Amino acid sequence: MRIEQLPSDFKHALPVLEEIEKAGYEAYFVGGSVRDHILGLPIHDVDIATSAYPEEIKTIFKRTVDTGIQHGTVTVLVGEDSYEITTFRTESGYQDFRRPDQVTFVRSLEDDLKRRDFTINALAVDRNGNVIDKFDGLGDLDKRIIRAVGKAEERFHEDALRMMRAVRFQSQLDFTVEAETAVAIRDNAYLLEKIAIERIREEFIKLMLGKAWQTGFADFLKLDLSEYCPSFKNQSNELNKLLKLDNVPFLDEEAAWTAIGYAMELTPKQFNKMLRDWKVSNKSRETSVSTDKMLKNFRDGNFDLWDIYSLGVDNFDRVASLCKLFKIDFDEKVLTEKVRNIPIKSSRDLAITGNDIIKILNIKPGPEIGKCMSQIEHKVVEGTVYNNFDKLKQYLLSE
Repeated sequence: MRIEQLPSDFKHALPVLEEIEKAGYEAYFVGGSVRDHILGLPIHDVDIATSAYPEEIKTIFKRTVDTGIQHGTVTVLVGEDSYEITTFRTESGYQDFRRPDQVTFVRSLEDDLKRRDFTINALAVDRNGNVIDKFDGLGDLDKRIIRAVGKAEERFHEDALRMMRAVRFQSQLDFTVEAETAVAIRDNAYLLEKIAIERIREEFIKLMLGKAWQTGFADFLKLDLSEYCPSFKNQSNELNKLLKLDNVPFLDEEAAWTAIGYAMELTPKQFNKMLRDWKVSNKSRETSVSTDKMLKNFRDGNFDLWDIYSLGVDNFDRVASLCKLFKIDFDEKVLTEKVRNIPIKSSRDLAITGNDIIKILNIKPGPEIGKCMSQIEHKVVEGTVYNNFDKLKQYLLSE
C-alpha cells in the first residue's frame, strides 16, 4: 500500500527523515500515527524510528535532547518543532512484566516491529508514503480487529499493561479483540497485579471515555481483567449493569467513576475508598464524590437549588448526562435554566465581604459575621437578593 498524500504532520517532519537518510541510515514514521492516518483519525504524535544509533542521530542534528537515550530515544529540535527519534531495537528479560531488562539497538526495521504490541501498531511508512506491513496490520485494520504481534502470551509477559491497552483500543476504535489474543488475555489477566495501579488507571479511563466504551468494558469484564483491579474483584455482576444501559458517552473521567460507583451501589464511604484505591487525584476524587451525591439526590427527588449549588454548579451537566444514562427523570429544561441563572459559583463570588459586614453593621469580628455571610449566600443563590454591593448592604440593614 502507498499513501498518495502524506498528512501535514508527516510532511512537516519529512526534512528529519531526509537528513537521516542523507547520512546513510533508514528512517520511518511508525506506530499509532500511521494507524490513525489510515483510519482517517487525527494524528496526535509523530513517532520516527531509525536504523541510526542515538549517538549517530546526535551527530546528524545540532539540537537534540536525551529524552530516553537508554532506550534509544533522542528528541530532535527543528525550529519550534520537536520529534522523538527512536533507534530500531530488540528487548529481552522482562522481570517486572512491564519494562525490558535489556535493550539492544539493531539496524533492522523488521526486528524493531516484532517487539510491538499489536499488528495495527506495527506499521511503518517511508518518506515516499510506502507502508511497510510485516504482520498484516493493514488486513487487521480492514477487519477491525486487535491482534497481538506474534505470540500473544509472549507479548503480554513482556508487558502486562498491553492487555489493558487491547481493551482500551477496542473502546477507542470500536474494534474486536481477535480470538487467540482474547484467550491469552484471559489466561494472563493475573499479571495485572504486577503493574502499577497508576498505569492501569490511565488505560482504564481512556477505555471508559472511548466512543465504544461498552464494547471495551464488556471484554474488560469477560476476560477477567476487572478481577485484578482495585475494588472490582467479584463485582462483575454489579459492573455488568453498565452494559445494559444505553451507550451514552461519559463527559469526563469523573462521570465514568460516578457511574461505576452508582452501578456498584457503593455508599459514599465505599465510593471514596474505591477512588483512593485507584489512586485517583484528589481533585477528581472530590468532584466524583460530589457528583455521586448530587446524582443520588436527583434519583430520590430530594434536592433544591441550594443543594445543587452546595455540591458544585459545575457538576450539574455531568449529573444531567448520568441521569440520562440511568433513566432518572427530572425537569431538565426548567432546572437547567435555574442552574444557569445562579449568579455565583462559591462564596468567593459574593459582592460583599466579612469586613464589609463589620463596617455596615458596626459589629465586632465573630461568629455573627459567618452567619450573615451564609444568609446572604443563600439569598443570592435563591435569587431573592441581587449580588450587588448596594443591594446586599440594603438587605443587611433591613434585617
